[in-house]
Amino acid sequence: MTTTPEIRAALPDLPCDDAGPVFKAPWEAQAFAMALALHERGAFNWKEWARELAAVIAELKARGDPDTGEDYYRHWLTALERIATRKGLVTGEVLQARCEQWAQAARETPHGQPIELRR
Repeated sequence: MTTTPEIRAALPDLPCDDAGPVFKAPWEAQAFAMALALHERGAFNWKEWARELAAVIAELKARGDPDTGEDYYRHWLTALERIATRKGLVTGEVLQARCEQWAQAARETPHGQPIELRR
């Protein structure tokens, strides 16, 4: 997937190569895809997204996080959770419940196997 000039302009630190965004793990690509889908549905524009992501990174830097870029998509996920909650796309309670379901599924999944959430 190639990124648009609008995305690259709004998110200059987005890990990319000539073909587009670069991910170290499948969950990073999924978080990116969720943000892209929400943007395409009009939930937020890229400038608004960039402000949210910048705020997350600034908070972490203020707490002493060296921001080496290794945790870029963790910051991305935090920003996604915040903007989705603020916009009323998900409640904090639903988000917390899903995080707990994920943690439980991860504990129950044998090492090396894909984690599957059950409803």
